[in-house]
Amino acid sequence: MSAEPVQEFYSIGEVCELTDLKPHVLRYWESQFRFLNPAKNRSGNRVYQRREIELILLVKHLLYTEKYTIEGARQKVDEHRKGGDLRGAARAALTVQTLESLETELKELIRFLSPDT
Repeated sequence: MSAEPVQEFYSIGEVCELTDLKPHVLRYWESQFRFLNPAKNRSGNRVYQRREIELILLVKHLLYTEKYTIEGARQKVDEHRKGGDLRGAARAALTVQTLESLETELKELIRFLSPDT
């Protein structure tokens, strides 16, 4: 049994699908957070690595769930970086995002399967 290959680079469309964000939001965040700086391929399109997707989810968590301002989120990420736990914080945000997505999908499934009352 072989392991599934891990995708190394993701297009902006794939990142939007994974993070449930719009392209213009990602582009805006890139202007506000220095660490969100995806490479560009030969065609000039943004290509994101998994690490950047984790950071995007961390920013999303800080802004949308924790209700930080852009400046506050920037400072919080800097604190995580200086404390050496940036990757752990990003992974925790990914876990929260995954759980929230699962919860939403389960609620939709239950609504679909439940007889109308």
